[in-house]
Amino acid sequence: MVERYYIKGGTPLKGEVLIGGAKNSVLKLMAAAILAKGESKIYNVPDLTDVEIMLNVIAQLGCKTSYDKKEKSLTIDATNITNVTASYELVSKMRASFIILGALVSRCKEARVALPGGCAIGERRVDFHIRGLEALGAKIKIENGYVHAKTNKLVGSDVYLDIPSVGATENIMLASVLAEGSTKIQNAAQEPEIVDLANFLNTMGADVNGAGTSEIIINGVKPTDLHPIEYTTIPDRIEAGTFMTAIIATKGKGIIKNIYPAHLTFFTDKLLKMGANIKLLDPTSMEVSCKNRLNSINFVTQPYPGFPTDLQSMAMTLLTTANGVGIITESLYENRFMQVPDLNRMGADIHQDRNHAIIKGVKKLSGATLTASDLRAGASLVVAALMAEGNSIVEKLHHIDRGYENFENKIRLLGGKIERKNEDFQTNLTEGTHNESYL
Repeated sequence: MVERYYIKGGTPLKGEVLIGGAKNSVLKLMAAAILAKGESKIYNVPDLTDVEIMLNVIAQLGCKTSYDKKEKSLTIDATNITNVTASYELVSKMRASFIILGALVSRCKEARVALPGGCAIGERRVDFHIRGLEALGAKIKIENGYVHAKTNKLVGSDVYLDIPSVGATENIMLASVLAEGSTKIQNAAQEPEIVDLANFLNTMGADVNGAGTSEIIINGVKPTDLHPIEYTTIPDRIEAGTFMTAIIATKGKGIIKNIYPAHLTFFTDKLLKMGANIKLLDPTSMEVSCKNRLNSINFVTQPYPGFPTDLQSMAMTLLTTANGVGIITESLYENRFMQVPDLNRMGADIHQDRNHAIIKGVKKLSGATLTASDLRAGASLVVAALMAEGNSIVEKLHHIDRGYENFENKIRLLGGKIERKNEDFQTNLTEGTHNESYL
């Protein structure tokens, strides 16, 4: 059995959409929760397959976990850790689970974590993670697909990152919390999720300073200084950007609620330059709309506060029908244009040259059968199908489920014509002829 979206395009999205908790934050907060003995509770947790995987990783260590779907909260009781191995079967499914390495080394002085998996968007090495832990005094061996870290004592150190890697910054932060003395991370990642992790750790009793800047200083504390807490995750800026794109792409008008507008400044600025209308309604909501054809502009993905690579595919979808020619330069990952062949099959005019994509705007896209190749590319194809003329099918929804909770339900609440169907793999799905009664 396979699951597919059936989408009828051409309907402007209108109404309100409530943004959930940040996937890229909550996964790291879950890892941080194992640093303190006792039961911590995290709120505003989206119901995602990635969250489920991370819960399984933590449970594998001996922690007691539970998730309340109605309350959107989870509890982690890290009183006892009986196992320091995070298995390949789990870590290979989701790269973010590799963040458990720093927390385990910090709490238990030993960790054995499988090398990570996740979306195949390009090379994302763990060298920076390992060098950071080694600088703190951990002895690292890589064997049989596992990173084995062990130490008698972690000692604070100066760590310089060649690139501002989010994962490496987080792993070093977690490892440094209980280290002896101070650790300085230079050229640190500055994403809002880094700030959220620092706030979580400080609420727990840690001493982390400078998060959100390029230099983070962690003054080590004693294990007895840490305590379990209750904490609310920040909103998901990438989900917010996705729905902003969907409303604008379909020439609709909608209100995006439960957001931190400051986290979306760069994206908002780009949308305004293209001709979209965006108005801040209150500190946590904004109205977005678009009536006329957008104008093409150029995008270059950069570490935060630059344009986010996770919204690059959304920008490309908007450019497909914009007036003129736009160029997207992907400076972070070499395989993050995997949506291009599907967009071209819908009638887009996109030429790819290594890490550059040249998009010449066409008047309209046409429905087609599409395949989600990774999380963000998959979501962008859904948006493309919503703005296209005619009917589309989107396959391999497991990628989208990793990062979007109730995606189709939220789209339907905005008036989008989308249905999810679980069907036999052999079902004949001739393009453009599926039953429109679904829609």
